Amino acid sequence: MAYELPTLPYNYTALEPHISKSTLKFHHDKHHAAYVSKFNAAVAGTDLDSQPIEAVIKAIAGNSDKSGMFNNAAQAWNHTFYWNSMKPGGGGMPTGDLAKKIEADFGSFEKFAEAFKDAGATQFGSGWAWLVLDNDTLKVTKTLNADNPLTSGQVPLLTMDVWEHAYYLDYQNKRPDYIGAFLGNLANWDFAAHNLAAA
Repeated sequence: MAYELPTLPYNYTALEPHISKSTLKFHHDKHHAAYVSKFNAAVAGTDLDSQPIEAVIKAIAGNSDKSGMFNNAAQAWNHTFYWNSMKPGGGGMPTGDLAKKIEADFGSFEKFAEAFKDAGATQFGSGWAWLVLDNDTLKVTKTLNADNPLTSGQVPLLTMDVWEHAYYLDYQNKRPDYIGAFLGNLANWDFAAHNLAAA
């Protein structure tokens, strides 16, 4: 049961000027596609072949003998989640239950935004910044390389890719500018609210 590369939930120019067509084409059609292809090749013929990708990620996390499979599985999943964490005309402040929960758990949206920006900016090397639900409390976390909150029992609500290929064509070494654009203009709060409601 091969994991399929999902189509982007918007066209290649939909996130401009914040993320360019060239970045999305390289990122989705090359990087994400390669993770999906390598994961499918690694899992084919194993006892995990029929399992959902989330179950595979949880089953092999921390298994050094399956680190290659894990990296490609998690990166395939992370990128699908990331595409949905953005939308044209996104960003700004959430509303409804998500907004209330952020205010209750962080003190204010501004304090959340500060924590999220810090997580993205201080992730050394490659990785991800996340808004997660952890035992009914919202938290900001960051993960290295392919790792994600599924491996620690947290529920991901929103993610931002801080691997260089996510932003370098558009922002070069100015990761904070990309982070600011993500929160200000791209974050899909409807997606995050849906994930909170489903948790």
